[in-house]
Amino acid sequence: MEPNTDTPQAVSVVILKGGVGKSTTSMNLARQLSERGKTLFADLDPNGHATNGLGYEKAYQSETNLGDVILEGNATPGDIIRSTDHGFDLLPSSNTLEDVEKDLAGAMQGSARVKSKIVDPLLGEEYDYVVFDCPAYPGMLNNNALVATGNVMIPIEPGSSAIGGYKRTMERLIEPAREYIDVDVLAVVPNKLSDRIDQQTEDRELLENLNTASYEVNDGQPLQEVVPSFARITAAEFDRIDAGEMQAPKPGIRHRSALSRSLQENQPLQEYDPESDQIEHYRELADIVANGGVDA
Repeated sequence: MEPNTDTPQAVSVVILKGGVGKSTTSMNLARQLSERGKTLFADLDPNGHATNGLGYEKAYQSETNLGDVILEGNATPGDIIRSTDHGFDLLPSSNTLEDVEKDLAGAMQGSARVKSKIVDPLLGEEYDYVVFDCPAYPGMLNNNALVATGNVMIPIEPGSSAIGGYKRTMERLIEPAREYIDVDVLAVVPNKLSDRIDQQTEDRELLENLNTASYEVNDGQPLQEVVPSFARITAAEFDRIDAGEMQAPKPGIRHRSALSRSLQENQPLQEYDPESDQIEHYRELADIVANGGVDA
């Protein structure tokens, strides 16, 4: 690997809604960032979906765990970090993280522990990139991730509550944090889309909302400006699709069985199906992190 010349970056993948592809997004983002520099994938989600999905069940149940690093101070990140066969290292989740969440609420500088114990000593020293997979509920672990990274990606999937999940994340997590720290939304990422958008489906509705909505994300920045290029489609293109004058493009990360099967095989998509047409989208997300935003 050539030396990394990008500015070291940390990012939190967050949304206050379960089952929307958050762990899949963060893991495959970490895999693509590992092509650019040394990367740590940090699993802050107490359910340990990503940790177990990568085959590190024993680490998830280890006596020495994340709580010992960020609460007790009697362990270092190096004591629990695991190397993987996929180009990145793993800071595993723990089956005690729900208790850690509670203890952080009463700890001195409880919202800054992940920053002081993990990101500050590692980012720019041991690692070029750190990617946090975060819980699907508000709390001290999510607060720690925001303080530690100052950058977020928000994955969303089609459905009646898609935009609601995004707005809830902004209102209940990001905006309150912005009263104390700077938090930039690097990208809003539609994923788990079907291939049909030439009809009035939930997939189409999501793409229309993302590409036309008046929501603001960063100090007046329109939502459309944080939609990755692979998920952009104009109203004129929709009109041409509806008129049969244009074949429907496939914006967004599409539903592929390989994405779910890859976790069952303890692998990121790159290893499980290196020919997948979705890998290029995760590569673009890695570019967004490295550049500090969409089209930065």
